[in-house]
Amino acid sequence: MITKSTGYLFELRDTGLALFDENGTLLFSNNIFRRYCRQPSSLLNECFPETVGLEEIIRKIARGHQKTFYIENINRPGKKKDAVYLNLSLHHFASSAAQVVCFVWEVTSEAILKQRFVQKENEISLLKTRLAAKSSEGSALIGHSKKVETLRTTVVQIAQIPNINILLRGESGTGKNLIAREIHTLSSNARKPFIEINCAAIPEHLLESELFGYEKGAFTNAAASKKGLLEEAHEGTLFLDEIAELPLALQAKLLHIIESRRFRRLGSNREQQVEFRLITASNKNLQQLVSEKKFREDLLFRLNVVQIELPPLRSLEEDILLLAEHFMHLFNLRFNKKAEGFTKDARQALLEYSWPGNVRELSNLIERAMIFNNAKYIKKDDLVFQSGTTSDAKTWSVPDGGIKLEEVEQKLLLSALSKTNGNKARAAQLLGLTRDTLRYRLEKYKL
Repeated sequence: MITKSTGYLFELRDTGLALFDENGTLLFSNNIFRRYCRQPSSLLNECFPETVGLEEIIRKIARGHQKTFYIENINRPGKKKDAVYLNLSLHHFASSAAQVVCFVWEVTSEAILKQRFVQKENEISLLKTRLAAKSSEGSALIGHSKKVETLRTTVVQIAQIPNINILLRGESGTGKNLIAREIHTLSSNARKPFIEINCAAIPEHLLESELFGYEKGAFTNAAASKKGLLEEAHEGTLFLDEIAELPLALQAKLLHIIESRRFRRLGSNREQQVEFRLITASNKNLQQLVSEKKFREDLLFRLNVVQIELPPLRSLEEDILLLAEHFMHLFNLRFNKKAEGFTKDARQALLEYSWPGNVRELSNLIERAMIFNNAKYIKKDDLVFQSGTTSDAKTWSVPDGGIKLEEVEQKLLLSALSKTNGNKARAAQLLGLTRDTLRYRLEKYKL
């Protein structure tokens, strides 16, 4: 039985003690308990508002249907305006009446230590994420597959050779611009400028002035002289993406610069000397463009001193998952999310998809999933693939009577064109092909 002497013993141990009936009405309390109450009252939910909503649990404990219930880290203002933290526990009191014993004790020092520990853990986790992002954000060489290892070795070797012309080949979205930056970063001229220009993104009439620069008065609105990107790239790296889109007239001028390392600004008679590493990139078959008289063969010879072929994402197997996790960590930091990985079915879907848009499509896919997902793991349903479904090679089988592969290929080509209303670029994406490959196959079958 709880008495005043019992309450006094608990006061010696700095523990609040109280007895309540099943309705939360106070029957007995000691001085420590009353000191910790939010306000003087004969009701538990007014002494400790943190128990509001626990009426059913209190009745269960009073009747012996539940033994205990704990509330941790209850906050109370202290004497020096510092917070005081309390733990509260409710226990069944074995007696003829349905009653609950309540204990309250201070845990301020333990709560502060725990809070600091959790805070430090969060800080460490954030630093790890930032470090991972910083160490890998600029790297285009994530993966352990044989193709990535070969690419990594090639990039390291090529980067050590100064001012060599490099041609990067690969489907759209395979990361040609990132490889170009990687070569520059690993070179001895890493501190020099890296100048990038997309030949397809700038109108033809502006491209020449962007590359060569111009003198004041060279054309209408040329109110002041301006350096071109060739000058900006001096002693560094000039990266020309989508080189196949360079007009034939500019191809001739670029060839002259490569051979002589000299050029003139627009409106100037003075030649300037430049030295830079030239990296070009294309997702088109330049040799085929040469045969079609759309690209200069002598320029191709100059550009293609070293050619690096970038593998499509679908051929990288388990590296797809490494890249997906890489993007997940980056978007964790950007969106302040805490995703830890992918579910089994999501991982399988990532491996089975054909990835017509390659690494760029993967990045967009993970970004979209991270925007709308707050769960610990990214599920398959969070992944919105471009074609709507993942490729499932297991559903394909050769009939017993055999098939003619060329007929199947023609039917697939026609089906893709039908689904896209004749849009060849979209049809190529549905089939996991480049536009050049699709065009070649259509010409092959005269479709």
